[in-house]
Order: sequence, then C-alpha cells, then structure tokens
Amino acid sequence: MNSVEISFIIPVYNRPNEIKELLHSFVGLDTENKFEIIIIEDGSSLKCDKVIASFSKVLNISYYFKNNSGPGDSRNYGMRKAKGNYFIILDSDCILPKNYMSNLFNNLKFNYSDCFGGVDDAKSSFSNFQKAVSFSMTSFVTTGHLRGGKKYKKFEPRSFNMGISKKAFLESGGFGKLHPGEDPDLSIRLNLLGFSTKLYSDVVVFHKRRITITSFFRQVYKFGVARIILNKRYKNTQKLIYWLPSIFCIGLVFSIILSIFNVTDILIIIYMFYLFMVFINSFYRFNLIVGLISIITTIIQFFGYGLGFLKSYLKITLNPNKKVQEIFPKMFFK
Repeated sequence: MNSVEISFIIPVYNRPNEIKELLHSFVGLDTENKFEIIIIEDGSSLKCDKVIASFSKVLNISYYFKNNSGPGDSRNYGMRKAKGNYFIILDSDCILPKNYMSNLFNNLKFNYSDCFGGVDDAKSSFSNFQKAVSFSMTSFVTTGHLRGGKKYKKFEPRSFNMGISKKAFLESGGFGKLHPGEDPDLSIRLNLLGFSTKLYSDVVVFHKRRITITSFFRQVYKFGVARIILNKRYKNTQKLIYWLPSIFCIGLVFSIILSIFNVTDILIIIYMFYLFMVFINSFYRFNLIVGLISIITTIIQFFGYGLGFLKSYLKITLNPNKKVQEIFPKMFFK
C-alpha cells in the first residue's frame, strides 16, 4: 500500500458552493485513516479553486482543471492522477456523515469488493422537495431499493457514492462515454471481467440534489433512455423490472380513459391506493408536506423514466442497422 490508501475522486462543473459544503463535511469525518482528495474541474466557468485553497491546510487536496469532457472522463482523469490503491467516487452535491470513513474501512476489511456502491439519503436540513425526490428515488415502494437498501449479488453502483480498486480501474479502463448510465455500464463490464460489485448499505452520503421539477423529469427521462442502450449493449442484463415505470404510465393513462367513459373504476382505485401508500411511507419517514410532494415526484419519476425507456426502445427497434450513438448523440460525450 502507498502512504495514501484511499483517494476520493470528485468531478465538478460550475458548483463551487457544493464543493465547499462537501469539503466541510470531510473536515468533520471521524477517522484517523489517511486519504487524499482529488477534484477535477471539468471546464467550469465558475471555478472552485479559491474554495479549495481555503481547505488546503486541513485537507490533502489536489486540484486539476481540464476542458469539458463529461463526468465519466473526468473521473478517469482523476483516477489516473490518484496515489491510492482504492478510489472513492463522489458527486459534488454530496455531504458525508461523520461515520463515512469508519463504515467504509469496516466493509473493505470484512466484506471486500473491487467495486461497491453506497446509499444516498436526505439530511434533515434539506428542503421538502429534495427530501421528496430522495424518497422517490430510494424507497422500496418506488424503486424496490434498486439504488440501495438491501443486499444484491451483482449490485450496479451509482457514481454519486461508489468505490473501485485501482486494479479494477486499470483492467476495465474506467468509465465510458455514455452519460447518464456510465456507472451501471462500468459495473456490468467489471462483472464480465470477473470483478465483484457489492452494495455497502451502511456507507451513506447525503445527496443534496439541486433540481427543479423540470430538471428532475429530464434526469429520469435520460435514465430510461440509458437503460435501453445498456440492454442493447449487454443482452443478458435485461430484466422485466425495468419495464415497470412504462407499464405504470400506460396503465394510469388507460385507467383514466376508462374512468371517463365509466367503464371501470378498479384500475384507478388501485393507482390511488398505491399513491396513498407512497404518501404514508414518505409521511412516516419525513413529514406531511414531504408525503404530499412525494406523490408528485413519484409520478414524475415514473413518467420521465417510462417515457424515455419506451421512446428509446422504439427508436432502437425501428433502426436496427443504425448505431446507438447516431440515434442518441446527446447521450454520449465525444
């Protein structure tokens, strides 16, 4: 092992305030383990170099500025510069709890994996909308804990809170050009190379998503598009569960049409019951307002993902001889 065992890799694009909040949480970590922080400024016009300089005396930070080439390429750039044997990849809008490092090292010691994914959660200080988005993207009743919350044999880590060994990075070549979707793409390739991927359910970050209803819809829409691209690229990864958001959307529209013509009320009652369960679970976890907003964010999530999934499925199916990069050029960085 080098003197620095863990290297944190953090790409950033026009988010100096986020970096400040994240670095402040690093200062508060309850750990004696050595680590370095590598921040890659991905062609930002709003640089964070001054923020980083203010933490240089208390944290071991390296800062690199490069032309904009996307988060995946920026993470690869950071890992090539890193001195550690194990890389922890974070998004700039994350905040670390005090026990992050202790839980991380405990897992690496007793449950080692060449690649792991941690869990994201909402901090009590987050806005009600941020909490609702977090609930919709992480709870069992909305995603089945696909992003974390139970054990998986082949978990697909997400790059907001992800670890990868230096060996796994070198053999896989790191992240590809697809975005979003570059993280499950890497996970699948690692599994094909024989590396393990696991969920570390107690390695948690507070994910402070600074998004609006519109940007949230665009984000989950791209997630749906990316999943079809991955399904086409890796045929053995296709699962029925990926179709559920699309089925949800079609069924909801169909049930509304039927209710207008007084054909049946059963479907709409089922949907109302489901959304009520979303409300109850979110209300119990947070509060009344978050519970109500969670109904909206859950519908947005399903319709965004479902529409992106269906649209990309049809486009790829109807253009079998066309390269995916030609069909979805905006999903790939050059």
